[in-house]
Amino acid sequence: MNRVFFPAAGAAIVKSLLLASLAFAGSASAADAAHGAAAPKADPAKGGSLYDTGDNARGLPACASCHGAGGNSTIVANPKLAGQVGTYIHKQLVDFTTPNRQQPVMTTYAKMLSEEEKTNIAAYLSTQQPKQGAAKNKDTVELGRKIYRGGIADRGVAACASCHGATGSGIPAQYPRLAGQHQDYTFAQLQAFKTNARNNSPQMGTLAKRMSDEEMKAVADYIAGLK
Repeated sequence: MNRVFFPAAGAAIVKSLLLASLAFAGSASAADAAHGAAAPKADPAKGGSLYDTGDNARGLPACASCHGAGGNSTIVANPKLAGQVGTYIHKQLVDFTTPNRQQPVMTTYAKMLSEEEKTNIAAYLSTQQPKQGAAKNKDTVELGRKIYRGGIADRGVAACASCHGATGSGIPAQYPRLAGQHQDYTFAQLQAFKTNARNNSPQMGTLAKRMSDEEMKAVADYIAGLK
């Protein structure tokens, strides 16, 4: 059985990040309750239909045109979404409509989607079978493994596995699946967190700023080979 080890300093950081995450989740839940918000019931079938065909009447293209059939993107700049945690996909679709995650294409289309449609698409993608990826750079895969599983203790970078799991499967409702993701996409997101171009995860923004480009590329390549 695989186990993840990280130094005491990393453990302390992880603990503080988890507490912050739980506090945020609690405040969000309280706010929803105060406003009487209730999440619509998911309909994966409707989500799959919209994902595959879009809605010409609104000028909304099929999600599959960029993210591939069943969420298995073949375009390295566009993320694989198959098997992703549904609540994470939903959160990103919401975040694209806010200043915290602006992206010209996704922001435009996310704003066209209703709350129900966001929920349905997320539910559909979470049921799809992801295709396996592969690490490509044998010279850096060991560095990537060390960072993913053990972090970078002297700079306070916690092990990626402490939140995303030893196999990159994520933690439902908290942290996304990473296994098999395109190297280019993962590296681009780490860069976005580092430069504050993406501001929807304080934890990732903090950790990415402590990593070099070489370390980001190494861990992105290692993640692509996880299964």
